[in-house]
Order: sequence, then C-alpha cells, then structure tokens
Amino acid sequence: MRKISVTNNISLDGVMQAPLSADEDTRGGFTLGGWALGGSSDPELGAEMAEGMANTGAMLFGHRTYDHMEAFWPHQTDGNPFTEHLNTTEKFVVTRDPSLELGWQNSTVVAGDAVETVAELKAGDAGDLSILGSGELVRALASARLIDEYVLIIHPVLLGSGQRMFEGVHQQLRLVSSLATSTGITLARYAPAN
Repeated sequence: MRKISVTNNISLDGVMQAPLSADEDTRGGFTLGGWALGGSSDPELGAEMAEGMANTGAMLFGHRTYDHMEAFWPHQTDGNPFTEHLNTTEKFVVTRDPSLELGWQNSTVVAGDAVETVAELKAGDAGDLSILGSGELVRALASARLIDEYVLIIHPVLLGSGQRMFEGVHQQLRLVSSLATSTGITLARYAPAN
C-alpha cells in the first residue's frame, strides 16, 4: 500500500492560501498572497526540503494547484533542482472532469470522486504519493483518513483571513519530528495518532 504525504506552507493561524505569489489564489478576495516568500531564502529549510524531495514518489494534485504549477515549472531554465524533479516526476491530477487535457509531461488524469479515486491509487504498490498545495483535496483526504504524513512548513506570520488547511477536519496527530530554522520557520512532521 502506498503512503500519502502532504507538504504545505501554512501560517501560524493555519492559512495555506496563496503562499508563493500575489496572484496564486485570490478566491474570496484574498489579497495577502506571497506571504511565505521569506522562506525561499532559508538555507536550513532548503536543505530539509531537498532531502525530502529525494524520497518522494509520484505527485498528487488537485486541478487548481496543478494548473498553477504547470503554468510555471515546465518553463524554468535556472537549474533549480526542484525544476527537474517536478518536471520528471509522475503526476496524478484528481478531477471530476475525465476529459481534462494535461500539458505537463508525465501527467495523468484521475477522474471521479476524490476520495474513491485516491483510495484506489493508495491501494497500489507503485511507490508513495506526495501532495503539494491542493487544499480541497487535502481536506477531503484528511477527513477520509487517507493521509499518512503531514509536512508543515509553519511560517511566523498571522494572516487573519484565507483558506485554512484543516478547515472542517477533526483528527488527532502526533509529532514525528520538528526543526526550527534561524528565520523562525518551523518544519514539523506529523502522522495520525492512531
């Protein structure tokens, strides 16, 4: 059975919406996009993320996050190791639209109910799955107890508004490991307590 892990930037008050750019996700009139950019120059965080990236299998995205990532990463030529990893890794896009056309290499549509289709993927043995962003997908899978690990990049900022990662989710978690960087960011790994 495959393990599913989620890696997301969140604020101290649990917001995950639009961490990396102002226009990333303005739903609900959210105007604070780009709030996690300070972490991009954190060498300790970068080293931890690079190490974690080496241990991932396929990626799992919701449709909106996939569109945002696909508009950016295939066009990068800066030699960033994340670029090669994201471009060459197998990607599954969870959507209700079976006719969705995907333009990013190594991408496959997984159409249908998110919980059912991801449960089928999880039951396989082709390597673990990693989720970036994809708030709606994360909330659905968390509520269905399909997520095995949360890697939370917790930024020392309070936003007061925006979509929260665990809105409507109730689950007891246990801390697996944590790292506090010199910039005040905490990288915390959690697993379901049961």
